[in-house]
Amino acid sequence: MAAPSATAEGTVGEVPEASAPAGRNPRQGPDGGESLIGHALTAVSGRDVQAFGRTVTATAATLIQPFGDSISATSNHYQNAMTDISKELRKPSIQNRMLSFAQRTPTELVRSKLSTTEIQHRALTFLPEDLLRAIPDQESQYSLFQGFQATLPDPKKSRKALKKDGQKQITDSDVDSNVLTMEKLTKEREDLAHQLEMFSIRKNMASSEIREIDIKIANLNAMRHIVLERLAKLEQEEAQLEHAILEVENRIEDIQEDMDSVHLEEGDSDTPSSDTNNGSFMSESVYGKLSNSSLKAPKKHRSKRRISMPILHEHFEPGTRISEYQTHTDGITSLDFDVPFGTMVTAALDDTVRVWDLSSGRCLGMLEGHRASVRCLQVEDNLVATGSMDASIRLWDLSRAETYSGTGNHINKKKKYNGEDADDEETDDGRPPSTISTGVSSVADHAGLTECAVYCLDSHVDEVTAIYFQGDTLVSGSADKTLRQWDLEKGRCVQTLDVLWAAAQSSIAPGADDSKWRSTGRSADIKADFVGALQCFDAALACGTADGLVRLWDLRSGQVHRSLVGHTGPVTCLQFDNVHLVTGSLDRSIRIWDLRTGSIFDAYGYDNPITSMQFDARRIVSAAQEPVVKVYDKADGRHWDCGNKEPLEDGKERSIVDRVRMKDGYLVEGRRDGVVGVWAC
Repeated sequence: MAAPSATAEGTVGEVPEASAPAGRNPRQGPDGGESLIGHALTAVSGRDVQAFGRTVTATAATLIQPFGDSISATSNHYQNAMTDISKELRKPSIQNRMLSFAQRTPTELVRSKLSTTEIQHRALTFLPEDLLRAIPDQESQYSLFQGFQATLPDPKKSRKALKKDGQKQITDSDVDSNVLTMEKLTKEREDLAHQLEMFSIRKNMASSEIREIDIKIANLNAMRHIVLERLAKLEQEEAQLEHAILEVENRIEDIQEDMDSVHLEEGDSDTPSSDTNNGSFMSESVYGKLSNSSLKAPKKHRSKRRISMPILHEHFEPGTRISEYQTHTDGITSLDFDVPFGTMVTAALDDTVRVWDLSSGRCLGMLEGHRASVRCLQVEDNLVATGSMDASIRLWDLSRAETYSGTGNHINKKKKYNGEDADDEETDDGRPPSTISTGVSSVADHAGLTECAVYCLDSHVDEVTAIYFQGDTLVSGSADKTLRQWDLEKGRCVQTLDVLWAAAQSSIAPGADDSKWRSTGRSADIKADFVGALQCFDAALACGTADGLVRLWDLRSGQVHRSLVGHTGPVTCLQFDNVHLVTGSLDRSIRIWDLRTGSIFDAYGYDNPITSMQFDARRIVSAAQEPVVKVYDKADGRHWDCGNKEPLEDGKERSIVDRVRMKDGYLVEGRRDGVVGVWAC
């Protein structure tokens, strides 16, 4: 035992490594965990380690002896070695240390192996794999230490910059008294060079921060675009859900009406027997059936007014184009819409009035009934009022429509006339009618709007050029030089106001010379309407006429209350609120009037005549016979153009904007080529 023990003792650090299987720690057990011997070797120290090491070494040397020895001798040596190990493990000191080792936490084990400084160093220098894989390229020529040094305050703050008198002092001292030596000047130069280098580093750091900010802004813009798309999708789903709710409610009403009609018929079926017994010639139930079958009024469905208002356009930059539609084959004469992304009605010189869904961009149908082009219209919830060159006014209720065309948006499909293809007909000059994407493919597509007609008001004797309705009152202005007030409940005219008579009466009254009919001093313009615009609120009516005056009427007395003098051309548009009245004229100006004093509050001049205008609390938008919409921002007093003045891709000039409407920052413009553009304003 002595010789093998001595040989093994000299190789106590080598024999276990040679006998251990490849890829496994000699202190690990078969299952990969630390064996009992490894625990013992870790716990014990000093003389116990030496004694225990000699025993283990002798045992290992015996176990790995050459294969020539007998198997029985090997097993005896193994048993003896295990007996010695058992005796060693029975010692109280080893058992106490093994017990304390078993009660230690993993943190205590790590701290027992590593010092506090080394633990802190490893924690600070640890980098996860994600950061190691995404190491940016080195673009800066300065090190991290130089950047840190540049952020520190300059200890020589008193020497900020060399002043002229300081330079003169250095020169005088160097030449005259020779106080400053060459070493001091060299040190001064090195300090200045160091400061210059620090400035370069600070500039590089500022440039790097700007680039990082730009990257963050680009990332935020990308995220904003994603959220905007999500908001648009949510609003589309919301509109579809509201439409589904409306359809269900309409079906419930239809079923309820059918049930009521069945009960009525059942009640009428009992009447003929009693009437027959009385010998009457024709029972009353027959008249009842005739009236019920032939005079049944069209079903009036629920209002299609949006429950929740869209907010997508509020997050667009002002001047962003939302959509564009080719609505008509000729110039737009009038347009209006109820709410952003809601329902829009357009009229043009092609003698058609079309209803559009602004959320999907498809045509819902046509309002047919006028015998000439519609010059003016207004949309209020589901009600639409149209004034035509045929001297009639028609009132439409869009909620009466049974169904709208769901497949009418056929792109590049030729329009049909009277149910026949456009290729089979020609115009008066022998040319085939133009083909454009109007959104309506055939007459059958918009047949569902035939039930929308409510009233036809035809008391005027010349074309209707301006209308405005609110509640049950509608006021219209015509080329017959009269204003008429209509009762929408009864469908008849209740008052007629003669503008020329009112002007003559005002001229007779003392002190009212400015209110008489006067010449504008401009050449006669056949496009100028006698009544260019009007608006009413309760009993107050404002009317702008071709003589450039704005007359304020009292509908209760039918008299002119005040006349606003200032425009030198026909008034084409006006709108007022609680304090101000804004007017636009062919004299190329927009004037803001103070209704409390009747004086001009402000005025703006443009290069071309004003044909349309509307304002809200933040801005004034107007059409000034240019390819863009003129916008005046009240908040900052800034004038800017909404649209694009650049020519089209084929070199043609963009069409002129003639009509403009705006609500809640949602701007709709109508052009002379029949195109309608939608913008965020």
